[in-house]
Amino acid sequence: MSGYGPPERFNEEAATFTIRGSDAPDLQAGVAAIRNVLKTLPLKPGVYRMQDAKGEVLYVGKARALKNRVGNYVQIERLSKRIQRMVSQTRSMTIVTTNNEAEALLLEAQLIKRYRPPYNVLLRDDKSFPFILLRADHDFPRVQKHRGARKAKGDYYGPFASAGSVNNTLNALQKLFLLRSCTDGFFKTRDRPCLLYQIKRCSAPCVGRIDPSGYRELVSDAKKFLAGKTTDVQAKLGAQMQAAAENMDFELAAVLRDRLKALTFIQGTQFINAEGVGDADIFALACLEGVIGIQAFFIRGGQNWGHRSFFPSHTAEVSEEEVLQLFLMQFYEEVPPARTIFVDRDLPEAALLMEALSEQAKRKVEITVPQRGTRRRLLDQASRNAKEALERRLAESTTQSKLNREVADLFELAEPPERIEVYDNSHIQGTNAVGAMVVAGPEGFRKGQYRKFNIKQAATDDDFAMMREVLTRRFSRALEEDPDRDSGEWPDLVLLDGGRGQLNAAKAVLEDLGIEDVCLVGVAKGPHHGREGREVFHLMDGRELTLPVNAPVLFYLQRLRDEVHRYVIGAHRAKRAKAIGASPLDEVPGIGPARKKALLMHFGTGRAVRNASLEDLQKAPGVSASVAQTVYDFYHAH
Repeated sequence: MSGYGPPERFNEEAATFTIRGSDAPDLQAGVAAIRNVLKTLPLKPGVYRMQDAKGEVLYVGKARALKNRVGNYVQIERLSKRIQRMVSQTRSMTIVTTNNEAEALLLEAQLIKRYRPPYNVLLRDDKSFPFILLRADHDFPRVQKHRGARKAKGDYYGPFASAGSVNNTLNALQKLFLLRSCTDGFFKTRDRPCLLYQIKRCSAPCVGRIDPSGYRELVSDAKKFLAGKTTDVQAKLGAQMQAAAENMDFELAAVLRDRLKALTFIQGTQFINAEGVGDADIFALACLEGVIGIQAFFIRGGQNWGHRSFFPSHTAEVSEEEVLQLFLMQFYEEVPPARTIFVDRDLPEAALLMEALSEQAKRKVEITVPQRGTRRRLLDQASRNAKEALERRLAESTTQSKLNREVADLFELAEPPERIEVYDNSHIQGTNAVGAMVVAGPEGFRKGQYRKFNIKQAATDDDFAMMREVLTRRFSRALEEDPDRDSGEWPDLVLLDGGRGQLNAAKAVLEDLGIEDVCLVGVAKGPHHGREGREVFHLMDGRELTLPVNAPVLFYLQRLRDEVHRYVIGAHRAKRAKAIGASPLDEVPGIGPARKKALLMHFGTGRAVRNASLEDLQKAPGVSASVAQTVYDFYHAH
């Protein structure tokens, strides 16, 4: 299965029509803006964006005939309350025409992902899916986990539902086919086999324990395995084991026997009853209490490559069938679709969606609703999982809602907090200082909104000054980018890891910026620092609170504090590791990695380079006279 690149991005030769008016929602102003655009719209397929007075995108839609589709928005009596609200906020539109409706559908998904408009159904999952990459740019191809753009030359297998699913399959490939997983740099420098060879997880091509033709055969078998042709692989291994035994090569026979056992075990854990299904993605939708959950199963060659739950947002007043269709288009915006997609209901534009996905994948993609047999059983299984996952999420959200209400009562907030920010600093004796912010909401931690702050100005042995710098940078930027607080990025509650001193430092920052309505709370350990549950909460009015050691809201606040600890310590360790690997040559302008390596290889250390004469620098291999002069001048200029 070869990988493919993301769909071609469309050029936006768009005309934007704007009508000026009040920033406040006004239905008549919105209708007037749309009518102004209608005058010049063609009867062509395309995509339209509706924007508010600030130019923020409210909605992205596609149309077979732009004039007809956009014209529906001026017929107010036929619109739902939700769409009327959107029209009342609209002040301008951007129009992009396309060659056909399938192109419009692809472009719509791209723009929704880019702008995340508040009136579109959104796929609320920003995690990229992992793949397995079998590289093709080396005599001994490496097998590895891969995320992100598929630019490297090789075969991509996926998507897998999680990193755990990928790791299990990678372990299987190592046990079965002994493929290398090391980097090219590590491969080049080996002069004896590594531990993976000793534990029979690699064939050690780095030191010639297998020749290129033998390794190519292993790669071929691995491709068959990943394509689901396990019967062929099993028969081949069995025949090779039998031949080795007949030739009295019992050591080789034992190795092949172990590989056969591993294959049998993997078949028992990864394979499900998917006979005749081939490559398929399975989607089932469940709806409870107005919340929608979608379960996705990934099957490749009869192998179970995992499943994942999704909970799209902005689904009010949108039919379940339309939600599933919009979800699929966004899901496949960057993930290659399987040849067959099973869904649990008829989609309103299934034929158009198939056309768009086929165009994107450069091959035929089929969407079906199975009625009987193995495919129906798989779909029923996905439906059960969708309902159970949704029930768990609703139970968790109910618990979380209760905790948020208790937090609001504890800290005397007007409403349960929608956004909680937690701050902490980390350093070792003032070195490699870093600050961090983690964010939590009603749905849990929002890891995509975490932030690190490299301390630039404050004395790094002054924790209070470090906290002042972090909060000054955070809230100064918030005031600049979102002074009206419309984006939902302003916190309702700020927790600071520290006591009264940290709280006073934070209060001073907000007072200097003129911010008076953000609740600050310092979380400090009590008199017995080693005992959990004795935390003291310092409030802005000088009060101090403690909670019963078994209070659920205390456990929640501890979890928030522990998360910022984890994140800031990880950021500090990463910064420290980078500093350890730094070289004095990094500061020399015009010296890239190759020349830096050449100088260090020739002189041995950065100090030796700094102390070298101009003549010695010129003698270093790969270093020209001008580069030598640059290095010498950098260290010896007065």
